[in-house]
Parts: sequence; C-alpha cells; structure tokens
Amino acid sequence: MITTLETTRSPMSGRRVGFCLSDKKRRRMNLDAFAEFCAGHRVEVVEIDLTRPLVPQGPFDVIIHKLSDVIVEAEHDSQSQQLLANFQNYVSAHPSTALLDPLPAMTQLLDRFASYRIMSKLHNSLRDWRICSPPYLEIYSETDLSSIHQAVMSQGLSFPLICKTRVAHGSLSHEMSLIFSVESLADVHPPCVLQSFVNHGAILHKVFVVGDRHFCVERPSLKNFPSGPCDRKTIFFNSHQVSKPESSSDLTSLDEQMPRLPLPSSEAVAALARELRTQLGMALFGVDVIINIHTHTLTVIDINIFPGYEGVPQFFSSLLSHIESVLDKQTSAGPRATGSLESTHTTGGPSAATTALVLLGALLLYISYDLGLETVISDIYTDDMRATAVTNVM
Repeated sequence: MITTLETTRSPMSGRRVGFCLSDKKRRRMNLDAFAEFCAGHRVEVVEIDLTRPLVPQGPFDVIIHKLSDVIVEAEHDSQSQQLLANFQNYVSAHPSTALLDPLPAMTQLLDRFASYRIMSKLHNSLRDWRICSPPYLEIYSETDLSSIHQAVMSQGLSFPLICKTRVAHGSLSHEMSLIFSVESLADVHPPCVLQSFVNHGAILHKVFVVGDRHFCVERPSLKNFPSGPCDRKTIFFNSHQVSKPESSSDLTSLDEQMPRLPLPSSEAVAALARELRTQLGMALFGVDVIINIHTHTLTVIDINIFPGYEGVPQFFSSLLSHIESVLDKQTSAGPRATGSLESTHTTGGPSAATTALVLLGALLLYISYDLGLETVISDIYTDDMRATAVTNVM
C-alpha cells in the first residue's frame, strides 16, 4: 500500500521513494501494485501531493515524477505555476534527494523542435550502427504554401509527409496527418514538424529504457504508401490509436504481400539506448524506431517522456533495480552539504539554478503559442547547463 502523509514512518523502515504523477499516469503504471512490490524489498513508496507542503511529506531518498501536465498548464494557470515553483524550491533545498528525471531534460522532450534536433544528430554519433532519423522541417508560424514547399525541397524531405504538433504532450500531440501533395500542405497547422514518411512494413518497435536496461516491444503501425506526391487526400489519424497492441484498421493493414522485415539488431538498439541516455541525461524514456523496408536502416522517429511500459513484464523489477542502484551510489558518495545549489540529482545533471531558468524558458515557449509570436526556444548547451534564449525566426 502507498504511504500517505498521515502514515507514521517507522525508524526501522527502508528507503523512501516519492512518486509525483497525474492520476492517469498513476493508474497506467499501477502504482499501488508497484508499492506492494517495493515493500517486499524494504523500499517505501510515497505518493506526493503537490497541493500540500512537501517538507512534511518527506524526507525522500528519490523522487520519480512526470510533471508534464503541470509544466504545460503553468503557461495559463497561476496555481500550476505555484505548484511548479514549490516543487523546484523543495528540490533545490534538498540536494541529497535524487530526481528521476531532471526537469530540464524532461522539458526539452516536451518540444519536438528540441527533441528532433537531438534525433538528427544520431546518424553521426551512431554511424557505425546505421542508425538515423528522417529529414524533418520545423514550421513556426502560418505562411504561404510556396514558402513551405520551398523549405520542404531545400531540406530534402519527400512525399508523403507526416505532420506532428510541436508540443509533444497531451491528447493533441497524438493527432497527426499524412500529407501527399504540395496542395495538401494547406492542411498544416503551425507550430508543427513535417517529417518524411518512411515505409516500414506497418511495424513499430517501441524501445523502453529503464536505467541501464532496455526492452523492445513490437506494435502495429502505418502501412506502406507509394513514394512521391500524389492526389490522395490528407489522412488524419491518432498515433496512439494506431499503435495500440490490439489495433487493427485499414491504416495498419498492408496492401501488398512482402517478406517480414528483420528485427532490429539487439546491439544497435543497445547502442541507441546508451547514446540517448547520455544525450538526454535521463533514465526513464521511450524511443519509437522503425526499419526502412528498402535499406533496413534503424530509423528513429520519436522520443517519449516516461512512457507507459506496456508489454514490459520486467518493468517493476527493472525500475526497482534502478532505484536501488541510485540509492547505492548515494550511499557510496556519502552525505552532501544540505542547501547546496549545485546538486547533480542524477549523474551529469544540471544545477538547480539552471533548472529554474529552463522552466522559465518552457513557460515562454507555451506563451508564444497563444500570442502567436514568431519565436522559438533555441538551445544553449554546456557540460552542466541547459539554458534557453528566444530568437526571432522567419
């Protein structure tokens, strides 16, 4: 059973892990069952209530969270802004509490412009494994068809194109479209990403990462389409519905007979998981990959924050194992000075001051959507920071 604020902590109890999740995420990962699983290993799971003071709910050795909803809502809701500030203040004041995952890392994955820039660099760092991502185009604001078409051609994209929202969170982020012609570019609604569609035999491979472990689960996906422009009307679809394990529709049924594609190389998938864990500074994330039917190249098409891990029976044991490894590192490192602003939280993580700056950048990003400003949050990286700057585009 999950411990709440009113439960008295025994002095002989084990380590405490706080979970800060939405109700939907809590149900999806079956947090009650995970708490029971952890109890048998002397790890106490505590459900954090952001609407109440955090200090009386602690102390926490580790906090696992998915604050995407709060970050998005903070753009227009003062209460969410306060909840986010309270959480950040607690994290800053308790540097010995490990945070899974760092807020700046999670914030960048809320923006497909930022995550796709990371994806686009994989072909260099993972060249030996023949891993790549499709050509893509960032569209910031409404513009004429000729300008979009010119940008599509100059960036090396080819029809059909898949269109995705810039914001990679919430139900609308799953609403996508397949665009087959220049004329149909009129169906694009910025800010969004256009990505060359790669035929992949209607099979999606979801790679779930939990610390230094990863799992690959096969799911249905979009069928093959003829390459090049055609007069077919735009297809609007929900990616979550298409790729459910039990999904069956005309969009996922192949029109032609074709040999089954080879499975992704286990070595290549392991290299991809390691590289992204380093690039993102995260331990809990998912990667959507497909196999190009012509080149058999492993192609990365999306990255997801703290996914559902459906189809991974070892998820509970793997998550607990990672929590224990984090706690072991804490123990071997010894106590840290309370109140220090320089807290890694996870290996290579940013400082609390940097985290606050990035959260401010995230709020500016969402404000720019509502105001219609032609701005984009640009990335500025150093070894121990992720800052943001607003620059004019187009």
